[in-house]
Amino acid sequence: MRYPAWKYILIIFVLIISTLYALPSLYPDEPAVQISGAKAGTQIDETVIQKAEQILKSENIATHDNSFTNNAALLRLSSTDAQLKAKEALRQGLGDGYVVALNLAPTTPEWLQKIGAKPMKLGLDLRGGVHFLLEIDMDKAIAQRLETSATDLRRELRENKVKFNSLTVNNNNITIQFANNDDRSTAMDVIRRNGNKYTQQALATDSGSTLKLTYNDTTKQEIQSYALDQNLTTLRNRINELGVAEAMVQSQGSNRIVVELPGVQDTAEAKRVLGRTANLEFRLVSDLNDQYIDRYTGKSSGQPLPPGTELFAFESLDSGRELLLNRNRILTGERVQNASSGFSQDSGGAEVNITLDSAGGKLMADATRNAVGKRMAVLFIENKQRISYVNDPATGAQTEVRTPYTESVVINAATVQAVLGSSFRITGLDSPQEASELALMLRAGALAAPMYFVEERVIGPSLGQENIDKGVLSTQIGFLLVAIWMVVFFRVFGLIANFALVFNLAMILTVMSWIGASLTLPGIAGIVITIGMAVDANVLICERIREEMRWGASPKQAIIAGYDRAYNTILDSNLTTFLVAFILFAIGTGPIKGFAVTLMIGIICSMFTAITVTRAIVQIIYGKRKNLKKLSI
Repeated sequence: MRYPAWKYILIIFVLIISTLYALPSLYPDEPAVQISGAKAGTQIDETVIQKAEQILKSENIATHDNSFTNNAALLRLSSTDAQLKAKEALRQGLGDGYVVALNLAPTTPEWLQKIGAKPMKLGLDLRGGVHFLLEIDMDKAIAQRLETSATDLRRELRENKVKFNSLTVNNNNITIQFANNDDRSTAMDVIRRNGNKYTQQALATDSGSTLKLTYNDTTKQEIQSYALDQNLTTLRNRINELGVAEAMVQSQGSNRIVVELPGVQDTAEAKRVLGRTANLEFRLVSDLNDQYIDRYTGKSSGQPLPPGTELFAFESLDSGRELLLNRNRILTGERVQNASSGFSQDSGGAEVNITLDSAGGKLMADATRNAVGKRMAVLFIENKQRISYVNDPATGAQTEVRTPYTESVVINAATVQAVLGSSFRITGLDSPQEASELALMLRAGALAAPMYFVEERVIGPSLGQENIDKGVLSTQIGFLLVAIWMVVFFRVFGLIANFALVFNLAMILTVMSWIGASLTLPGIAGIVITIGMAVDANVLICERIREEMRWGASPKQAIIAGYDRAYNTILDSNLTTFLVAFILFAIGTGPIKGFAVTLMIGIICSMFTAITVTRAIVQIIYGKRKNLKKLSI
């Protein structure tokens, strides 16, 4: 009965690591509210916390251990009820200049945080929060892309000197009217050379030769796939504004997106952020700007706007300055392929480096070819909601009123030094935070297609706590019954199996924390099943040892044979269960995935603890005995 030293070292190492990294799960996150600036450049300092504490004190809401995190104030509260009350009080007291969001604050001791130990995440069903199911309007996505394609077609036909009478878009079709069949044939060749994304249909009408274009099936699938991916990216970036940890955004089918926000009970606030639309437009500053705008005050003269122009706030809504822009857009943020923030080598100020797609680069080059020396402006357009509170004369209760409005601000206006292409930069930004936020918005862009809420559910925190309590209780009862059964039937070997079972649970918690998996109610069910499967391996080993002793083997020979001959059976049974769990994870969604993840992790950990760990303990107890005649089994 020899056991290699390296296995003992491995077991001790895994035991220490598992214990340390499982400890944070004993310190669950506590409810908190997070205060951040409505704009990226807003600084949060001690005065904001003091003002927030005064507001909460007037409402008899107590906080503790308040702190700063990433330019945001975090106020800890004693319960989720106090958390919701605090959010409403702070949102009214601080005004529109700040974003007040629900969050969770860690309570893990600092020495554990320094080694990277963190508690296991809890899913939506345990923590409470909101669940949304959104459906993308794919017909609208195709219609929007057709509008862009129509603009490109007009340019391509003019560049190839193909004459056409009109080009219109309706009912997801592009209809082009020609004077004769020869022009139509030439246009069909030009369109075919520039890509095979259309189904072309030549028609004869009273007005002349007509060409009808529709996207082929491959192009439609590409557009739908792009719309889904782009909306997923946009939603993930927008949800960051809520300050919600462990939010889940994933696709469901080909045209739906599931959003789960643990810890959020304010459905209206979540819908406002998810439905937010923002975009950029690049326009040339009007040649009449210097005549219309006062050079000293930066304000307009108040005269009627010149034809083909629009007036916008410059730099910020509060600056009082304005700028006169041409109504025609060069391009929008939809053409931005990538954007990153950095610092200008010339001035040292913040800048955003932009890369356009090929079509956007061509549009930019065409627009700036005759605009060298003129100024080009970047217009930031955002649709928002203004929140106000109205007192009901009858009841005296406050009613929340949300009023939609649009903010359009020229964030930058620079002189065009040379013809621009697919890559250029925006300078003159106020702060690195503003540059970072602008780059983020450009990367996320506007929604590629409209989305509609088809389902929404709110899971209250009381239900979540009840689920946690019942789940923990079921795990405790299952563990206790299994432990008693093992001791009664297998005595010392049963005690060894129980120790391995505790070790197994610690390993499961550690692995789930490391990989960032969220524990859900089905996940707890997976852990309970894992407990049964973990001792099942030891039952096979113990019964095999008993059988070997009945056949006349010595105790030590029975131990060796029991572990060796039961190994293949244990491996086969666990492998088949693991494959089933993997299939559930691969094709399942939501709760099924949570169950499959914990089951797979539990199977892997139980293979280690049930075979390697118990074998090492048996070796320590019985391996050194020379005259061993009996086993406590």
